[in-house]
Amino acid sequence: MKGLEFTIIGTKVKGLDEEFDLNSPKGRREYFKAKLGDEIDHISKYLEKGSFIAYFLGKKGSGKGTYAKLVEEIFGEDKIVHCSIGDIVRSVHKEIETSDGKQRVMNYLNLRYRGYISVQEGIESILNRSQERVSVPDQILLTLIEREFDKYRGKAILIDGFPRTLDQVSYSLFFRDLMGYRNDPDFFALIDIPETVIEERMKYRVVCPICQTSRNLKLNITSKVRYDEEKKKFYLECDNPTCEGARMVVKEGDGAGLGAIRERLSNDEELVKTAFKLYGVPKILLRNHVPVIEAKKYFDDYELTSEFTYEWGGKKKKVKVIKRLWIVKDDKGVEVYSLLAPAVVVSFIKQLKEVLGL
Repeated sequence: MKGLEFTIIGTKVKGLDEEFDLNSPKGRREYFKAKLGDEIDHISKYLEKGSFIAYFLGKKGSGKGTYAKLVEEIFGEDKIVHCSIGDIVRSVHKEIETSDGKQRVMNYLNLRYRGYISVQEGIESILNRSQERVSVPDQILLTLIEREFDKYRGKAILIDGFPRTLDQVSYSLFFRDLMGYRNDPDFFALIDIPETVIEERMKYRVVCPICQTSRNLKLNITSKVRYDEEKKKFYLECDNPTCEGARMVVKEGDGAGLGAIRERLSNDEELVKTAFKLYGVPKILLRNHVPVIEAKKYFDDYELTSEFTYEWGGKKKKVKVIKRLWIVKDDKGVEVYSLLAPAVVVSFIKQLKEVLGL
């Protein structure tokens, strides 16, 4: 990210030559244990009695939700929970579509909410947000987040998607003081990712129309790559057995590229820079990428993102998959490798131990 420096935190362990399957839960468990055994033990012990709140900030498509889910996977949902603000709002929207649900939400807002619009106006902003693109007012959103947090007292919380605007930064920073109920450490997890990586993730992203699993035709494939002879295109089949070989399709809106989200990306970058400059709040800095000339020093090859290309033909008319390390240029024009999510999470855990003073 231009104007900011994120230190490279490597994952290499001296004498560890084993290659782990980062696509499987079992492989990831073995990987994290090998790379982070002591750190995980210390944090797990802390979580027996303590908790924290982490605000993941980064550009759209930077991997906030993915990283949070992996941290949750490491320590277990009984200790850490991932909260997506989008999911919270969608859940409340569904709840207030029923009379009983609407009354429950209004009762909570009447008890806890303090702001400059009425509770009824807040409810209407949620109901109208999809049809008229009305955003949920900050004060209402803050109270809804608190309502969600009430479900997870005693657990560490990873927040994905808040704050989303510069105006919301102060609300998130003083969240526990304003609302007066969380008294544990809070900090930012700021993500640096080249826009070229975001663009390729968007351009080649596909989803299963049945289970909604997301993959990438170039960077994160399934075990079944097929070729449509009529359309002369390669495509992926979903690996989920219950989907019975469903053809994965391009996600609506992704084909437009970065142009369609340029304003959002600029806002996200300013948000990260603003959070970076704030004093008094610990920051965990996460790099998604590493310069090609330095990669071997810090990471193993299997932790770097590969790209996949395909060939069709031969006597048996089969798809040949060709795999190689993916090289892109970062926002400064330097050739870099993009890191796979587990390698970034290793950096998060190492810094988390320091932030918690363990």
